[in-house]
Amino acid sequence: MASGLAGFFGFDEHDTDFGTEVVAGVTTFLTMSYIVVVNPSVLVGIEGEKPGIVLDGYSYGETVQMVAVVTLIAAALATLVTALYANRPFGQAPGLGLNAFFAFTVVGALGIPWQTALAAVVTEGVLFVVLTLVGAREYVIKLFPEPVKRSVGAGIGLFLAIIGLEAMHVTAGDPATFLTFNPIFAVDPIAVVSVVGLLVTFGLYAADVRGAIVLGIVLTTVASYGLAAVGFTAPDPSLPSGVTLYTPAGLTGETTITYSAAAYDITPLAGAFVEGLANVDPATFLFVVVTFFFVDFFDTAGTLVGVGQVAGFLDEDGNLPNIDRPLLADAIGTTVGGMLGTSTVTTYIESSTGVEAGGRTGLTALVVGLLFVASLALVPLAAAVPIHASHIALVVVAVIMLGNVTAIDWDDATEAIPAGLTVLVMPFTFSIAYGIAAGIVSYPFVKLAAGERDEIRVGQWLLAFAFVGYFAVRTTPGLV
Repeated sequence: MASGLAGFFGFDEHDTDFGTEVVAGVTTFLTMSYIVVVNPSVLVGIEGEKPGIVLDGYSYGETVQMVAVVTLIAAALATLVTALYANRPFGQAPGLGLNAFFAFTVVGALGIPWQTALAAVVTEGVLFVVLTLVGAREYVIKLFPEPVKRSVGAGIGLFLAIIGLEAMHVTAGDPATFLTFNPIFAVDPIAVVSVVGLLVTFGLYAADVRGAIVLGIVLTTVASYGLAAVGFTAPDPSLPSGVTLYTPAGLTGETTITYSAAAYDITPLAGAFVEGLANVDPATFLFVVVTFFFVDFFDTAGTLVGVGQVAGFLDEDGNLPNIDRPLLADAIGTTVGGMLGTSTVTTYIESSTGVEAGGRTGLTALVVGLLFVASLALVPLAAAVPIHASHIALVVVAVIMLGNVTAIDWDDATEAIPAGLTVLVMPFTFSIAYGIAAGIVSYPFVKLAAGERDEIRVGQWLLAFAFVGYFAVRTTPGLV
């Protein structure tokens, strides 16, 4: 079987082997598994308290279970398509950020029924399928200026670091400085066990231990369960005004849910988008579709290029060969996910952890997809790893990805400015898409100012002005 897989996925061509790919797949799954708990917690609403998906006749807990099952199905399908069709080590699942936009902006602020929001997701997915098949998405990504492509990896690294350090309770939210050091670090067992786990993982990585990242996650998980068993939990003191710790109080997970057989009956969610197509307000619906489209398009493009850079997949022009294949997997996942009852599916930046563990082929994604499928039998399996333990991997990979800045010509201002803006804007706006937008908008203007008009393509001007127009509409109150 191993020899058959080696031939199918091209192990020799990618200088990898069966064991490395399996370890890489497990690593990516462990760092992505939190989405099975987090996605339902964001998408599911509570009548009169929280906007989101509310099913008549079903409790909050029952709805959460259904969305968890749908999340697993959408993630498994998109990732398996990536594995078997695209032969790339990328994991896919419903994206964070877009699910919050779905629940809090579309359903909450705009007052659009959740069924209509799902219809917008399906519409976006169908558009992506069509545009991918005709090559339009690949063409637009090729318009990205080279310094933007070269800097996406470092920007994603900083993005990962912020996410990871917050989950580990090393940093906390603060209204004055936005981020601050955890003011109760010394008495917060989540912070202490996370930092010890991080140091152990760095040590294993520096010692060139195979599977260092997954070993670090496992050791931190075991330590967390051990500490929880003897009574250690995060304290709940009066924090300084405005300081917020974002992750759970316990050491062994964010939520405990008892899953029943009824959770697998997703008929109340599946097909709800059809109902949502009735009585649609064209202007508002178009805005929602365009926003889903914009953020998903550039998040996915940035992730594919950034992770592809880490893996050494990019060609001499900074392009990812055959990028249309993982793009089609993303489009299929979004379409089917919306039909079943979840928000937009996208490629996960956590895929970089598996790539760093040595994953180079679709077998890595196949392992991830099969673990999502296995989690359907035991849904809590995907939520068993505490978020603070899995996110250690993000900080390790963030440090490694910062090395990508060496590919940028910092002595050339017309290269350094768009690259630097991409790297800085991405983590500080908490959006891969916005970081890419900063680089794309700035590139033609600095090239023009430097007298290098010949290096600017017409499509790059059009893309820059499209971004400007999008943000003008997106951030002007009252237009939608």
